Amino acid sequence: MTKKLKVVFAPGCFDDFEGTQEELDELVAEIKSMAERGEFEENFRQLSEEEEKEILRMLADRDTRQ
Repeated sequence: MTKKLKVVFAPGCFDDFEGTQEELDELVAEIKSMAERGEFEENFRQLSEEEEKEILRMLADRDTRQ
């Protein structure tokens, strides 16, 4: 039996989204649907150390803007 992924969005993760509420709702629904269909597991790959550092830097930069 495959364990189902639980999709959780961090508070404020869509603050910079530049679309309509309808587009955001569609995006969220598609992300949840992809998780239910198992598409995330099929396409997972581990981030390189460089990619991880870049993401952490971006998150830190974002935190300092708020």
